[in-house]
Amino acid sequence: MATKTAAAGGARPALLVRRLEGPTGRPGTACDFARIAAAIRFLSESFRDHPPLAEVARRAGLSPYHFQRLFTRWAGVSPARFARYLSLEFAKRRLEDQASVLDAAYDAGLSGPGRLHDLFVAIEAMTPGDYKAGGEGLRIAFGFHPSPFGEALLLATARGLCGLAFVEPGGRAEALADMSARWPAARFIEDPEASAACARRIFAPGPAGAPLRLHLKGTNFQLRVWEALIRIPPGRVVSYQALARYLGRPDSARAVAGAIAANPVAFVIPCHRVIRASGAVSGYRWGPDRKRAILGWEAVRAEAAQRAMPSTSNMS
Repeated sequence: MATKTAAAGGARPALLVRRLEGPTGRPGTACDFARIAAAIRFLSESFRDHPPLAEVARRAGLSPYHFQRLFTRWAGVSPARFARYLSLEFAKRRLEDQASVLDAAYDAGLSGPGRLHDLFVAIEAMTPGDYKAGGEGLRIAFGFHPSPFGEALLLATARGLCGLAFVEPGGRAEALADMSARWPAARFIEDPEASAACARRIFAPGPAGAPLRLHLKGTNFQLRVWEALIRIPPGRVVSYQALARYLGRPDSARAVAGAIAANPVAFVIPCHRVIRASGAVSGYRWGPDRKRAILGWEAVRAEAAQRAMPSTSNMS
């Protein structure tokens, strides 16, 4: 496949993306998630009122029948059942066992691989030379791919995935410009075939295989925070303060929050699993509605996996 390149000094991600996007700049799945996000926003604001399906569907711009089908196919549960995963009480209950979650992460050791679903994740930091050079000499392939949470931009070097960002409808140019600014001297090449396999491993994982390798640019402290994040299991959450204590920096919750905000690989490094101590969901680079959607989506699957596990009483 012929590829197109955009070097740091030349024209660039924005011009390149305008050639890549279609008339609307968004695939059908991105449009579907926009409807789901609108419904989740409404449910999170009014779940105590138990709004009828017709009203939630109206917010999503669909008939009740089509909305129910779309939402259930995406979430695995009905909109009414999903609403409970959006409640502050549910978030607070999940925070109650955050100490055990972090203890388990500590027992696993920060040098071991983290896990995303059944996918192992291994981090490799960029060398100090690459860091200082702004990626000079690096070839970074990128592609736009569908995901359960809207369109995603994936970037990868020869050593591993170095970026994942969610893209707002029509926002490909902005997303690529934002991500490419991290490596101003690198050479960016549009190669969706190269990143497609990685996207499938992340968003439609199969049996565990070789680790998904991440090639990250960050300070030592940022890397420590990101390594800790990948040890928070799907369906679980921790607070900024608890994560700071776990890292031995109990007075540095704000610095931890800054490192989380600088996370270059959305979803894989699950910064969405950190919430306020009050249980409130906020502070997500790709929007609070998407953060609520991911947390609820993961909680549904975590509970389903738990129910599918054989109980100890049946093991003999």
